[in-house]
Amino acid sequence: MQVDFLATMAAVVDERTGRAVGLELRRVLQAGREMQAALARRLGVRVTDVQAMDHVAATDEPLGTVELGDRLGMRSASAAALVSRLIEAGHVVRESHPADRRRVVLTPTVHGRAEVRDQLAPMLDELTAVIGALDDAEAATVLRFLQQAGAVMRSYAASDTGEEDRGD
Repeated sequence: MQVDFLATMAAVVDERTGRAVGLELRRVLQAGREMQAALARRLGVRVTDVQAMDHVAATDEPLGTVELGDRLGMRSASAAALVSRLIEAGHVVRESHPADRRRVVLTPTVHGRAEVRDQLAPMLDELTAVIGALDDAEAATVLRFLQQAGAVMRSYAASDTGEEDRGD
């Protein structure tokens, strides 16, 4: 009888912990959206401009206007207008694709990176302190969780093929 009780308690604790982790992940994602809105206000741009700058700066593959629009869920005309705003603000430039000179890709400018970094510096300093307080095992666990959670989210995003859901 004791074993069944312990197994049941372990399952309840695991379920509660799982729910707590899931809820906290939702809160972190919401905080990220709030942070993007605050950064947009500080930079004097739209939230979609901040999201676009993040995609351009953090991508492994060079992005053109069409690919950027796809990632943001917007039509090509809206993406072209957004890119024009970012170029006019000095945040990105158009350059030839490194492997295919016929294609044009977007690259963040030194000015754009510096402006974003300056605005984010206080938050990044605090996050660095939070990370620094983790021991190696904790950091490895957090890193593994974030990698796996990110992979799940990217997989979900990649499975979206609904043109009817796209808006400007």
